[in-house]
Amino acid sequence: MSRKAMVVCPQPEAAESGIEILEAGGNAVDAAIATAFAQTVVDPLMCGIAGFGSLAVHLPDASVHDYLDFHAPAPGAATPEMWADRIAGEARDGFGFVLKGRVNDLGYQSICVPAALRAYEEAHRRWGRLPWQELIEPAIRWAEDGFFVRPAMYTFFLEDGKMGRAATAERLAFSASGRALYCNADGRPKRIGAPLSNPDYARTLRTIARQGADSFYRGEIADRIARDMAAHGALLTRDDLGGYRPKDETPLVGTYRGRKITTNRPPGGGVMLLEMLNTLETFDLAALGHNTPAYIRTVCEAMKRATIDKDRHVGDPAFVEVPVERLTSKAYAAELAEAIRRGERVDVPRLQASDIVPTDTTQLSIVDGEGNCVSMTHSLGMPSGVITDGLGFMYNGCMGVFDPRPGRAGSIAPGKTRFSAMCPTIVFENDAPRLILGAPGGTQIVMGVLQTILNTFDFGMRAVDAVAAPRFSSTGNAIDVSNRIPRRVTRQLEAEGYHVIRNPYGHTIGWVHAIGIENGKLSGAADPGRDGVAFEVEI
Repeated sequence: MSRKAMVVCPQPEAAESGIEILEAGGNAVDAAIATAFAQTVVDPLMCGIAGFGSLAVHLPDASVHDYLDFHAPAPGAATPEMWADRIAGEARDGFGFVLKGRVNDLGYQSICVPAALRAYEEAHRRWGRLPWQELIEPAIRWAEDGFFVRPAMYTFFLEDGKMGRAATAERLAFSASGRALYCNADGRPKRIGAPLSNPDYARTLRTIARQGADSFYRGEIADRIARDMAAHGALLTRDDLGGYRPKDETPLVGTYRGRKITTNRPPGGGVMLLEMLNTLETFDLAALGHNTPAYIRTVCEAMKRATIDKDRHVGDPAFVEVPVERLTSKAYAAELAEAIRRGERVDVPRLQASDIVPTDTTQLSIVDGEGNCVSMTHSLGMPSGVITDGLGFMYNGCMGVFDPRPGRAGSIAPGKTRFSAMCPTIVFENDAPRLILGAPGGTQIVMGVLQTILNTFDFGMRAVDAVAAPRFSSTGNAIDVSNRIPRRVTRQLEAEGYHVIRNPYGHTIGWVHAIGIENGKLSGAADPGRDGVAFEVEI
């Protein structure tokens, strides 16, 4: 009996790779790993083997529902006070700090310990079915045979830096390899349709396919990384590489209108998601009307309160005590909701807020023919720009989001990971997966995931409509809205005293990629703001 399977992600080439693995007999985990490797080739500033992320896996026949946390820790040489005298500002949405000299943002000191590759291997070891080499082969082909610059990729290439942040073009051109790969002779980024191939990265991937992740963390690739880091004053060392391991976590579980929600634990964004869902569950959102002023006001006040709690409390639980039980409790949410009903507005503290909104992340959602589900969000953070000559991949820039002020939940410490809004999530109905989703988009990730869930279960939208509906956000003291939200709505919010910022893009504020399952049928939704696809295959 044939069964349907599906891969949804922002890159058609990567989705093709996942489908290829499913057709070869791989399960959802195999397909996720192959898709992720392909994404590191065809979207090399959004993710990479030197990046980080969060993976949800649900294997019903094996009674498995786990999360693999692979946030990138600060190197052992990092200290809480190292940049305290360099602070210039903070992102308006609370996702990153600007330092004098941009040491946390661009170049070798911005690099945290690479985590993604070790996590891919661990997921394969625990839950995969096909040989490791087979999962990497599609990515090798993309690197050797080439692909081309897609519209969303080019849009990101052209993003300007703000408030001292590096523009994407600076990141592309930081290293000689980056200039050769992604720039024209005049130094400008390659345009839409321009062919790209990466033979250096293909060779790196072939080594990893033969020797496993140890080649990167302890072997010949590690030697090359360590020499490059030492030569350029990086914090990262060979000892940092050799000591890294991803963390196995149980899901963070909540409910929304009788449905079970599973998401990731701190330092991921799942705690924010559950706090907001609990708060909004006490309102009749459908009666308020979708994207009306009253609806936007109510949801944004819940967003602001969750953001304040995140800034105060959420960090690496190995270093700070995160009050997860309180933040995700229905009783606490009832207090927040009552304050919103009274018309109380809260202010989100920001340090010289700027307009930085990092978006350098990607997502995949997969369901196989056996009903296994995977949702994975992975990223480089704000890419460092660093590519070691001959290796072909860019390193993460995760030091940019640590709080340079000592004594805070997000402060720097050796071995500590920083908060990420990543929240790969599965919604269950009658103990069966109903919605598998996640998103890229900086702090806006959790806001996009939240609104997709509300659109689905409060407003009865199909997955494709729930993802495509216009979004808004308030992770600071302004309300950001997509350009498809009518001005008659925002004028009323402004009349009530809200500062509204209109985004020029119609599809923005997180880029959700989701799979809905209803009556046994799969419905895939790739966010229209990216170049993605939902590919279905019969197994």
